[in-house]
Amino acid sequence: MKEYLLSSKGICSAFATVSTVFVLNLWVNPSLAADPFRTTEVRQIGGKTERAFNAIFKEGNYPAATRYVQEAVTSEPNEPLALAMKASLAYTSKDWSTLETYAKKTQSAAETLTAKDALRGNLYTAVGHFLEGAAILSREGALSGAPKALGKLRLVYEHLDKAEAISQTDPELNLLRGYMDLMLAVNLPFSSPEQGIERLKTHASPKYLAARGLALGYRDLSKYDEAIQAVNNAIQATPGNPELYYLKAQIQRKQGNSQKNQGLLKEAVQNFDKALASKGQLPASLARQIQRERDRTQAEVATVSR
Repeated sequence: MKEYLLSSKGICSAFATVSTVFVLNLWVNPSLAADPFRTTEVRQIGGKTERAFNAIFKEGNYPAATRYVQEAVTSEPNEPLALAMKASLAYTSKDWSTLETYAKKTQSAAETLTAKDALRGNLYTAVGHFLEGAAILSREGALSGAPKALGKLRLVYEHLDKAEAISQTDPELNLLRGYMDLMLAVNLPFSSPEQGIERLKTHASPKYLAARGLALGYRDLSKYDEAIQAVNNAIQATPGNPELYYLKAQIQRKQGNSQKNQGLLKEAVQNFDKALASKGQLPASLARQIQRERDRTQAEVATVSR
């Protein structure tokens, strides 16, 4: 479960920025810039929140994101998305106290929002409970914290169902829930990522982050050709994000090992290197993880050749 909770993976990864079509639309109607998910029935989420959002999920620039998120929670303190991003960055830096504090703030702001926007209010109440579950697991460990975390998971889906009863096709809802479905499929027995994949394919937006989720789902189904196509779509839309090259390298490594294909493993090393070329944008722990995987893949090149 922790893999998907880390930075842009899991629920935190579910937050996204503007799709290419939406960016073009901003030239016509710049008042829409505060909603990174919708081109119709837009919400005024907040310009500073959107800037922070872009830094994390479009650019993969965590130092900039840290500054922008702090500005957002200060100037737009009632926007649950800003508070949730603050919690997600705290998780990345293993700041469990801040994670717990902003998980609760996310939930409180979302409950207040429900009075005027029941869909987003219930959606981010679910996110708040999910983040609280992450805080419990981080603080108490998987064994002792699991019963409490599972209780939170029931609340998560209770509020997601309420949001879905309002609109089954809302792009923000389908993006977040699609990523949650993928996380559960990886970490819980008798679950399948197919439902999450379908959500991301049909209604989730922005499309580049939906494509990123599809790449994760297809990777875990060992559908490597589909995974590569999906991650390439994400890279085409947001070529400056080093996390996407890391994901592509992971997929190529799995595919190369399954096919005993030295060429794919060499391409994986190249994409690990592309991610590491921008390691200053990434959390130090993630950069170290990428380096370890890169070095193991380089060793596997020689093994496959033998």
